[in-house]
This record gives sequence, C-alpha cells and structure tokens, in this order.
Amino acid sequence: MKTRLLLTIVIAFALCAWTLKPNAASANDLGVGSPAPPLDIEHWLQDGNGFFKPIQEFKSGKVYVVEFWATWCGPCIMSMPHLAELQNKYRGRDVQIISVSDETVEEVKDLLEKDNDEVGKTFAEITAAYSLTTDPDGSVHEDYMEGANQAGIPTSFIVGKSGLIEWIGHPMELDAPLEAVVNDTWDREKFKEEMKAQEDFEKNMERMSRLAGTGRFDEALKIVESQIETVKDVAMREHWVAVRNSLKLSAGLLDDEVLTYYRTQIKEMKGDAYSVGRFGFSIYGQIQEGVDVGPLAGDAIKAIEAEIEGAEPDLRPLLYNTVALLNDGSGNIESAIKAQQAAIDAAETERQKDRLRGFLEQLKKKAAGDAEPDEDDASEDESEK
Repeated sequence: MKTRLLLTIVIAFALCAWTLKPNAASANDLGVGSPAPPLDIEHWLQDGNGFFKPIQEFKSGKVYVVEFWATWCGPCIMSMPHLAELQNKYRGRDVQIISVSDETVEEVKDLLEKDNDEVGKTFAEITAAYSLTTDPDGSVHEDYMEGANQAGIPTSFIVGKSGLIEWIGHPMELDAPLEAVVNDTWDREKFKEEMKAQEDFEKNMERMSRLAGTGRFDEALKIVESQIETVKDVAMREHWVAVRNSLKLSAGLLDDEVLTYYRTQIKEMKGDAYSVGRFGFSIYGQIQEGVDVGPLAGDAIKAIEAEIEGAEPDLRPLLYNTVALLNDGSGNIESAIKAQQAAIDAAETERQKDRLRGFLEQLKKKAAGDAEPDEDDASEDESEK
C-alpha cells in the first residue's frame, strides 16, 4: 500500500503545475523578517580571489547570501558553479555569497584539491569567486539551520540591506529573489505568506499520506477535498486536485473525473518524451500494485509510442521498455515482446542490451506458458528513466 501511495504521489507531483519551494522554512524562531544572526565562522578558505573579507556583522546597505553545504552533499556540489556565476554577476554591487560547512578544514581542503570533470576545473577554482568557509563547532549551523527548522542542505538565506532575512530556500532557486532584493523590489510579506501556505500544505500532505498508507482512503480524500475548498492560491488548488485524482486512482476509483484528468495531462505532455515515459512507468507501477488502471495503460502506450521517434537516442530504449512493461501488465504479451525487442535494438551499449534481453527471454517464456516474468528484472533501473 505504501508503495502504491508513493507512486500515485509521484504522478501528482510530476504532473502538477505548482513547483514546491525546496527546504521552505517553518514559522519557527528564525524566519523571513527575522534579524540575521551574526556569523561566528572559524575558517575562511576562499575570499573571492581577495575581493571579500571575513565578516561577523552584516553591514547596512549590503546583501548577503549565507549558504549551508557539505563535501558529501551531491546537490551542494552541483550548486557550486551556479553560486560562482551569481557572485560574478553581482560582483561590485555589494553582494557577498558565503558558503558555510561544519566540517574540518582538512575535509574541505581535500575536496578543493579535487577535479570536477564536468566543468574541467578543480573545486578550488570553481568556488574561488565567492566566500567558502567552514565552521567545525557548528555554531552558525545552529543559529541558522536549526533556528529556522531547516533539516536539509543545501539551504540558502538571503540577508537583505537592513540585516533581515528576506528569503530561505535552495541555492538553485536564488536568482529571482536575489535580484529582487538587490533591486529593492522584493515583497517579503508575500513570500512569508507563501511559506506559511507551504507549511500548511506539508502538514496536510503528511496527514493525508498516513491515512492513505494504511488504506483509509476515504479519510485521506476528505483532507484533500477540504484543501481544495479552502486554499486561496490557484496553483496550490490545482495541486490538490492532482493529489485527489492520484488518490482515487490508487484506491481503484477510476471514474470519469480521473480518466479525464489524466488524459488531459497526457495531452499537455505531448512533445516531452521524458515526462510521458515517466508517466507510463508510474502507471505500470499501479498495475504491479494490483490497481485496475482501465484504459489509462493503453493511453500511456499510445502517448509514448508517439514520442519515440523524436526522442533522444539514449531515451528510446527506456521508452520501448516502458511500452513493453505496460503491454505485459495489460496481458498483451506479443506486443510486449515486440516492444522489448525494439528496446534492445535501440540500446547503444552491450551492457544495456544484456539487461534488456533478460526481460525479453522472460516474456517469451511467459508467452509459451513456461514462467512468469521476474519483476526485479523487468525494467531498466528507475533512476535511469
């Protein structure tokens, strides 16, 4: 049941027009509008090539980004080039980006000496544009991350010209709010309202998930219906509508509303092979959980097949494989065999071909009445889709 719920929520989130703000702050002791705590950082390892000096107190009229990261954090590493790009964009405009780890100096320096093959530079060269620091006693982390009830990194805090926290979120989402703060067009109160709405959303999603995860779909749907009726934000209401249809599908309530909703979504995904493929794989997951998806399996197959020819070469084997899975789950074994053979033919490496051949052999045995396919070997790794 929990697996089924996860898959339905994946569908809702993938299709929803509303993008959640990562790491949105809770209305706790520290938040948007709060005075930013001073920075008691022990080690300043990068200084923007001599452009920036270590600071403790925030200076009036200047804008700061305080970002929390770690050497072991993949998303933190991925954010580094973007932070450097932003710092270079605002260099000389009273903007300082300060990244704070709580690791040892040795751990951070060890990373800085390594190469990042994707950009062809060492991490020291990548981060040279901004202030990279580490604070092993964790005091700054405690003041900011714990004070604002932030559990995950990377997380960034924009400290505005008056020394107040203006925004909290993922560093990859910094561009628009940072520009607005620098240009004095930022609407702090509006963002606070959005954060509160996000907090309420997360609480209700947690309640709904607990209920649905134990099979109490009627109660879970009541929470969703209540949100649809009461939320003011149009995009958020649309999201709750997506969740409602996802839950109904998971519960086997395949009525006209659900069919119309997902068929509309399929039309809107036209031209996006990746999204169509993900949708099809999610529908296959529903079938594996015993859900009667009705004509949605056929709809997904048609949508995927329409995208294959124009898809990137490395995506085509996965799309064919998903068509094979959907056909198999729907009892169309011969069509599944044909699609899986096409997946093998489209594969670019022998390793991928070998993985796909295993499922083809199982399908052929199933067609001959010899065996059921092994679910674990049926598809390419989900992370590759």
